[in-house]
Amino acid sequence: MDAMRYLRETPMLDYSAKAIQSLIENRRWGELDEFDRIRCIYDFVRDEILFGYNISDEIPASCVLTDGYGQCNTKGTLFMALLRAVGIPCRIHGFAIDKKLQKGAMTGIVYRSAPKNIFHSWVELLFEGQWYELEAFILDKEYLHSLQMKYQNCTGAFCGYGVAVRDFRHPVIDWDRNNTYIQSEGITQDFGVYDSPDELLIEHGQQMPKFKELLYRHIGRRLMNRNVKRIRHAGADTRR
Repeated sequence: MDAMRYLRETPMLDYSAKAIQSLIENRRWGELDEFDRIRCIYDFVRDEILFGYNISDEIPASCVLTDGYGQCNTKGTLFMALLRAVGIPCRIHGFAIDKKLQKGAMTGIVYRSAPKNIFHSWVELLFEGQWYELEAFILDKEYLHSLQMKYQNCTGAFCGYGVAVRDFRHPVIDWDRNNTYIQSEGITQDFGVYDSPDELLIEHGQQMPKFKELLYRHIGRRLMNRNVKRIRHAGADTRR
């Protein structure tokens, strides 16, 4: 296997960007052993880059870092860039998911106008000769815990608010030489594995009529981000 193909920089995986290199240097991730490099970067992307909706799936990793929030595709781009920057081979796996798992995060006209199947991806990394599927970095722990408090009586499967899992109370979201999932139960179509998000998006990126794209960019995502913040803060207020 040519591991170098899974380490190369691309326009979206712009790990030479000053902000990304400064982050890696400040966190001293390059000084850690391989396992801890992965674990620390995974935890950073999951919990310090909050769940939210960026202007586009196609923004580079440095922009996701600047935004400080993202969803499956954009947080995945940042995760891949950080992994490759410290020498961890990784690739991207594309899917379509049922929009039902976004209900609650999406509401009203935003939800009704969204396509039935939404573009989705997770990151796969190579460690100790094995590929691991990592998806649960999408939702920060604070947001997920707020949902669990909101639906305290749910003890089995759950679908909504950016979650699609079989065990809502105990989803596998921490990485310790294992796969992690948070939306996988909503998958409706498998697009396969690609070396980079740049290549995946060329073939399978979300297609919307121009007016719907503008609606999402300028109104829809702002409403969604406001709703996500409200859910997150409601849980924090309850815990105080």
